[in-house]
Amino acid sequence: MIDNASIESLKNSIDIVDVIGNFIELRKAGANYKANCPFHGEKTPSFVVSPSKQIYHCFGCGVGGDSIKFVMELEKLSYPEAIEKLASMHNFALTYTQGSSDYSDAKRVLEQIQKWYAQNLDATPNALAYLQSRGVSRSSIERFGIGYVPQGGRVMEFLHASLLPLPKALDAGIIAQGERGEFYARLVERVTFPIFSSSGSVVGFGGRTLGNHPAKYINSPQTKLFNKSRLLYGYHLAKESIYKNRRLIVCEGYLDVVMFHQAGFNEAVATLGTALTTEHLPLLRKGDPKIILAYDGDKAGIAAALKASQMLSVAGFDGGVVLFPDGQDPADLIAQGESSSVAKLLRESKPLIPFVLEQISSHYNLHDPRDKESAFGEMKQFLGGLSQIIKESYTPIAATLLGVAPALFGASVTPTQTQERFGEQRDDIAQLSILKTLQERPTLIPTVLEVVEVGMFGRYAPLFEALLNHQHTHPHLMGLSVDESLQVMSEEELHTTLRNFLIKHYDTKLKQIVTDTTLPFSQKSFMIRKIKSDIIPRLKKGELIAIGKERR
Repeated sequence: MIDNASIESLKNSIDIVDVIGNFIELRKAGANYKANCPFHGEKTPSFVVSPSKQIYHCFGCGVGGDSIKFVMELEKLSYPEAIEKLASMHNFALTYTQGSSDYSDAKRVLEQIQKWYAQNLDATPNALAYLQSRGVSRSSIERFGIGYVPQGGRVMEFLHASLLPLPKALDAGIIAQGERGEFYARLVERVTFPIFSSSGSVVGFGGRTLGNHPAKYINSPQTKLFNKSRLLYGYHLAKESIYKNRRLIVCEGYLDVVMFHQAGFNEAVATLGTALTTEHLPLLRKGDPKIILAYDGDKAGIAAALKASQMLSVAGFDGGVVLFPDGQDPADLIAQGESSSVAKLLRESKPLIPFVLEQISSHYNLHDPRDKESAFGEMKQFLGGLSQIIKESYTPIAATLLGVAPALFGASVTPTQTQERFGEQRDDIAQLSILKTLQERPTLIPTVLEVVEVGMFGRYAPLFEALLNHQHTHPHLMGLSVDESLQVMSEEELHTTLRNFLIKHYDTKLKQIVTDTTLPFSQKSFMIRKIKSDIIPRLKKGELIAIGKERR
């Protein structure tokens, strides 16, 4: 059990604004902070956090409490689990009247394994040679705790010799368990980059292979301590400079961060093998910095920069984009002694909104009227997600890029006046909601394909096709991903939406059959009876009918 005095010490050492700000975006509102409530869907903020009272309350759904209650409710944890999670987040050592906690045990494993990884580096010439070839200095190795993990057998030997229980190492993500119950090391023969929480506790690792392994980088799995969607590599070292200089540089990899810091750009951080997502926004918001996206100038880097720029712009962030030329990344340029060139690129970063507008226009053939119309629709949708003043400020740029009158972007222009892309065509939100859900939760795709054919999506069929073909850089799919008016549904909500969609589809199909003069009478009669007496009644009762069965 956790000692009560220890719990009280934890409560006195944490601030509710800092705690809740790790999970959702908070914005100052007088003496308090406000946000959209994470416990019920809303578009107008009614969730209030009081730093003076150290409590939160939602005026919409009525929830409220202190820091511990918030973590319990949001993460679905018991009271002791919430205490241990908060202690882990803030690097606070709890004391126990008996036993210990999974969090403290996992933390102990991670700390000891990190020391061992770091010690291994000096005894591994090829790992040191690799880091030296990338320009990493000895001081950077020590500052970031870079190490090396040898063969899997040696990892297991170390755990046994250090009396670190294998189940605890499993909880910490250091080892995995095979189908027959055997344990094995997750990272093998890799340069290791320890990943820290914002408070400076080691929570996981990234590993870079030195061989020909197809996975160049591997990260720790999701654990109680490690959530890659809410962490930024290097943030614990960068946060002081971020708050002081009100600038945050987001780059793509561990070595980019290391080399940025080595060159004096101490505000650099990186995502952990994932794109920048809305879950990162609370951490990015701290200190209200200007966000600079420093990505490789290849196709993947441009696509990632576009998606991140759209998300950041709509969320109200200021910042810019730097795309490093000629296939080089920031680490390469700094290693070559080009720090002054990197500084110049950062100073001359392309502002986020103009970058998005230019990228949208580049995806279309503006000499083709229909393509130009689609580009206009996508730009209008993007600008529509911005505040009115910001939108009006950037409308002339959008109009110039397309060669149209700025007045076309005005509020008086309706979807009936321009055949805009899906963002403005709102006659069937259900189809778009289904597609957005499948985009965010691809494991549900097989379920949908059992009952829906691509062609049923009408004008959105090409978008569905692009989704199925994993065309993540498709401009309309990017637009769909940042369209906050469309919600990602639960499985239950998806089931209901699919059922309603199919009812509408078969109602329409029934009308088409009735008016179709090419069908033989017997076939028409059978199809009408099948739809009216079998398919639609079953759908209305809640059943989803697999494709093929409706044709029997």
